[in-house]
Amino acid sequence: MHDDVVVLTDARWVTLDEQDWYSRQVHHEDGLVVDALRRQGLEVSRHAWDDASIDWRDVGALLFRTTWDYFDRFGEFAPWLARVSTETTLYNEAGLLRWNIDKHYLAVLREAGINIVPTRYLEINEPHSLAQAVADTGWSELILKPTVSGSARHTYRFAAADAARYECVYAELIQQEALMLQPFQHQIVDQGELSLMVIDGAVTHAIRKTARAGDFRVQDDHGGTVHRYEASAEEIAFAEAAVAAVPFDVLYARVDLIRDNDGRLAIMELEMIEPELFFRFNPTAADRLAAGLKRRMKERQA
Repeated sequence: MHDDVVVLTDARWVTLDEQDWYSRQVHHEDGLVVDALRRQGLEVSRHAWDDASIDWRDVGALLFRTTWDYFDRFGEFAPWLARVSTETTLYNEAGLLRWNIDKHYLAVLREAGINIVPTRYLEINEPHSLAQAVADTGWSELILKPTVSGSARHTYRFAAADAARYECVYAELIQQEALMLQPFQHQIVDQGELSLMVIDGAVTHAIRKTARAGDFRVQDDHGGTVHRYEASAEEIAFAEAAVAAVPFDVLYARVDLIRDNDGRLAIMELEMIEPELFFRFNPTAADRLAAGLKRRMKERQA
């Protein structure tokens, strides 16, 4: 196997299940990327990141797309990432992937002058109880979640007065991983969350994600829905500035943002490992991704 690029997925999505709408959607999105790369004259295949039959040294580059089990299998993924980063070229680059895995990166953006949702970090073996940490923030309604997470894993919404109800789960988690507290953002319920796709430095398209009635999680696996969205000039400039503040080369990013409780644009997350990039809403964005990847590959060879 001597492909120029392998598009990475996880084992669940390698084979198309025509009876499953989500499988069809994953394959459609990945297919748009594969086709765009081939239009750039590249030899391309698609495999699971943990496919033990592949010698990654024989591949020119790995493009992370739908590796959506990495956070559930982090004990396997982290050493795999460390190894393959020495064997081939990764997009996004390995240093950025490691940086983006842990949401401590939000503090770096804040220091660079990018407005983020206010965040209080709770490190492993934090000496204070959850109730004490919550009281210190002064926030009346909060979100608690791990700094390394995805798909709303261990994400809890609660009123400050109810913090004691979560002491047990907090005490268990804080022994194993860092956590973060944020004030609940009411725009999530009222207006949803915006996602702007930034490909090779420029916004290509945007979507709005809304939670189902009675929930606050906008992910579609929690019943959220996705709608096409026309981003404003202010939103585009904000998203591009946020990506420009990242201390790595960024081929692709999804900028998740909201209006915070003070009405200012604020970063919820920058997704630069394996974000869903919603190419079905703008297939030409896949061509921009492919062109940016090929240019980077040529620059490395020069």
